[in-house]
Amino acid sequence: MEFTMTYNSQEELLIISEYGRHVQNLVNYNKTIEDKEKKQAFAEQIINLMYQMNPSSRNTQDFRSKLWKHFFIISNYEIDVTPPNGIIPQSENRGIKPDIIEYPVKEREFRHYGHNVRLLMEKAIAMEEGPIKQGFVETIASFMKLAYKNWNREHYVSDDIILEDLKSLSKGQLSVDENRSLDTLTSAVKYKPKRHPSNNKNNNNRRRPNNNNKNNNNRRRR
Repeated sequence: MEFTMTYNSQEELLIISEYGRHVQNLVNYNKTIEDKEKKQAFAEQIINLMYQMNPSSRNTQDFRSKLWKHFFIISNYEIDVTPPNGIIPQSENRGIKPDIIEYPVKEREFRHYGHNVRLLMEKAIAMEEGPIKQGFVETIASFMKLAYKNWNREHYVSDDIILEDLKSLSKGQLSVDENRSLDTLTSAVKYKPKRHPSNNKNNNNRRRPNNNNKNNNNRRRR
């Protein structure tokens, strides 16, 4: 008795290899079913099988819609079945790619301060001169020092470094008095009132009348 072995190189090429040859054979068989209702039911069973083969992707949004798209790709769009959403994938839409999202351009210099610091500086530059603007600039500089410390905790950060970076980033339009401290954010400590013993506790510790003495006096009167 002779056995013939079929190699994968002799088989039809897998269209989507992650589902394996058995799913592709089932889809090809599904194309040969003439009864429309049986064909639809058989296709849904194949989708359930494909669903069980990808347990890690079950929580993905619209996962079953993705399976139906793969189902039509495997069938070369040559099968007359309808997905639950009623939208039949078309071969023309397969090559359509979503629009490329343009990411905002981030500055390479002084990245440790973050992009929001630059936005704050632009707002400060547009403000009128006065104590409000000066306080706002000092807050920006204090935040810059805090960000610098979080970025480089191993080295000491002096106010001179922050003030130089402030002038450089604002192109000389913002400055802080050298005598001002920039540790207003890093050394801020919320005030917590001290707890005092409760008055109820003191009242409980007050000496209560001794009922035994009162009972003894009543006995003597008898």
